[in-house]
Amino acid sequence: MKHILVIGAGRSASSLIGHLLAEAGKKNWKITVADVSEELVLQKTNGHPSARPLVFDIHNKEQRESEIRLADLVISMLPAFMHKEVAMDCVRFGRHLVTASYVSLEILALDEEAKKAGIILLNEIGLDPGIDHMSAMQVIDRVHEQGGSFQSFRSYCGGLVAPESNDNPWGYKFSWNPRNVILAGQGTAQYIENGAYKYIPYNRLFVQTEKIAVDGVGHFEAYANRDSLSYRKPYSLDHIPTMLRGTLRMPGYCNAWNVFVKLGWTDDTYRIADSAELTYRQLLEAFLPPGPGPVHERLKMFMGHELDEDSLEKLAWLDLFTDRKTGVENASPAMILQHLLEDKWKLKTGDKDMIVMQHQFSYQLKGKNHQLISSLIVKGDDPVQTAMAKTVGLPVAIAAGLILDGVIKLKGVQIPTHREIYEPVMKQLALKDIVFGEKESVS
Repeated sequence: MKHILVIGAGRSASSLIGHLLAEAGKKNWKITVADVSEELVLQKTNGHPSARPLVFDIHNKEQRESEIRLADLVISMLPAFMHKEVAMDCVRFGRHLVTASYVSLEILALDEEAKKAGIILLNEIGLDPGIDHMSAMQVIDRVHEQGGSFQSFRSYCGGLVAPESNDNPWGYKFSWNPRNVILAGQGTAQYIENGAYKYIPYNRLFVQTEKIAVDGVGHFEAYANRDSLSYRKPYSLDHIPTMLRGTLRMPGYCNAWNVFVKLGWTDDTYRIADSAELTYRQLLEAFLPPGPGPVHERLKMFMGHELDEDSLEKLAWLDLFTDRKTGVENASPAMILQHLLEDKWKLKTGDKDMIVMQHQFSYQLKGKNHQLISSLIVKGDDPVQTAMAKTVGLPVAIAAGLILDGVIKLKGVQIPTHREIYEPVMKQLALKDIVFGEKESVS
């Protein structure tokens, strides 16, 4: 019997755990689902005979080491900064590790030790990163094998709300970790355009956007991800003149979000005195330069041409100009904003979310120029079995099974850009209706 330890039973783990439990009987697996919340682990395991719910404290060294020793493979669905200790234990005890998070420098430093231990530390095997890597590599390897060369690669992904559930002016609801949404984009975006390196600092990120059309679901706006450059080598696109990875949002979202960036409301580095007693109008007042007039008029003066009427309506819908109290004790601006948005952007009963991903390839093959667009659209079933949970969790679960079955034999720190990983994972995802459509033109 193989034993899988899943650490973290939050939003993105529903489909992951469901898939593992569905396979457990056939594969003779025992699944331990561990989380700090007893309610979550009981809910996610739901009395399944192959499941063991476990109330778990990641900071309890004795418990963590004991549970990792019992496992053949560990899946960490924890926040990225918590993976380090888990990964070090996995290396020490010779246990495979799978995560959906970006490879950190601390994890990367474990590569040689993991190889010596005969294990794989597989990262970036969720949606973005994850499905984006695998679907891109399917095309890139295919074109390279035919003798083609790439001039441009652009990739976009968005966790959005399905059109039929889009009933707020922002066109957005939370389907994944709200904190990550609040803090998204901080730092400087880097990419390459026609051979020139380009940089977009955080204070310009949400106004320097582009429009993207996706057949079947309409138009979106995209802002650049923080790092598009480091993937040139893993994608075998070392000398490509143009490469950009970006995030999709509904039109108008970015301009309105830019207000929070300029105000400083996405800052999580300090606490605001008496934060719980402040109204949103008072909080806004505290971040604006002194002056006469209503707070919304002064906000317009502060933002200048960057604030249009559509954005002002979005902010008003969030109750920013009202006497509603924040109700959050000892909070940073980012914590207050998150608390508000978790109330306003909550998936309601019957709501569905939507994942949209699009790759845009430009390449030359046999003297001809090719433009290839590869697109994915996935809708959720409900607020629990979301498209986000499916597209993040299923690749993790499928890869874990392939490792235990010996199909994936790679060792050390890996991401799913290798054919050995992406081919069998994408094949199984297709059985779950996670399939890309391609449209190509040649000139």
